[in-house]
Amino acid sequence: MRSVKLPRLVPSRPVPPPPAAPGDVLAAAEGLRVRLGGRPVLDGVDVDVRAGEVLALVGPNGAGKSTLLGALAADVPAAEGVVRVHGRPVPGWSAPELALRRAVLPQSASLSFPFAVEEVVRMGRAPWAGGDREDEDDAAVAEAMARTEVAGFAGRPFSALSGGERARVALARVLAQRAPLLLLDEPTAALDLRHQELVLRLCRERARAGDAVVVVLHDLALAAAYADRVALLHSGRIAAGGPPSEVFAEELLSEVYDQPVEVFPHPRTGALLVVPHRRGSL
Repeated sequence: MRSVKLPRLVPSRPVPPPPAAPGDVLAAAEGLRVRLGGRPVLDGVDVDVRAGEVLALVGPNGAGKSTLLGALAADVPAAEGVVRVHGRPVPGWSAPELALRRAVLPQSASLSFPFAVEEVVRMGRAPWAGGDREDEDDAAVAEAMARTEVAGFAGRPFSALSGGERARVALARVLAQRAPLLLLDEPTAALDLRHQELVLRLCRERARAGDAVVVVLHDLALAAAYADRVALLHSGRIAAGGPPSEVFAEELLSEVYDQPVEVFPHPRTGALLVVPHRRGSL
C-alpha cells in the first residue's frame, strides 16, 4: 500500500486587532472578585478602560490596585465575575493574541542574563515576529528608546543600570510592543521628578494617539494632572470613579487614606493639587 503524504500544518499567525475608535472599551471587569492565598483582594469590582483615555488606579497600600491591573492583563485569575479584553472574556484569547492587544509593565523588572538595553527593548517586538509588521521592528525600537530617553546607553547591560534607568528601559519595551492597551504598574516609583513627568506625558500621548492606558499611581497630584478618569480603590472595592475633579474630594480622600488631605486649585494655573494636611510645626 502506498503511503499518503499529508500536508504539513503551519499554525496561523494571530491577527492584530483593528484600530479602535475613541471611547471603545478595550478592557473591562464586571463583578470581579479575586482571592490570593485564600484572602479576598478584590470584591465586586466594575471598571472599564476606554480607547483615548488614561485611567489611573489610585488608593492606599493593599487596596487592590496591582491585583486589578493584573486581572485586566489576564495575569491574575478571577474567582468570580468576568474580565474582557477587546470585548472577549480573557480565557477566550490565546497568549499570542493577548500579546498583540495589551502590553504590561510590572512593578519591577529583572533579568537573569546580561542583555543589552537595546535587546531588552527589542523583546517587546516578539509578538510581531513572522507577521506583516515585523519590518517595523527597528523603527519601533528606536522610537521607544528615544521617547524614554534610554538610547544613550543602548549597548549597556541592563543589569548595570540604576533602578530608574531600568524602569525607563522596561517602559520602552512596552512602548515598542505597540499594543493598543497599555497596563502600567507604578511606572514612576523609581523615577526622579523629570522622568516622572516624562512618563505621564508619554501616557497622555499614547491616549491621544488612540490607545487605552491604565496606570497605577501613588502620587495623587500626578493622577490629577494627567488622568482622564481615576478609580479610587479601598479595601478591594472602588470607592469612587470618574474625572479627578469629581473623585478627589478632601473628605473622601482623607477617609480612604486615613490621613487628612487638602485639595485646592493651583494659584496660577488652576490645576488641581492634592497634598497631605500637616498640622502644626514639623
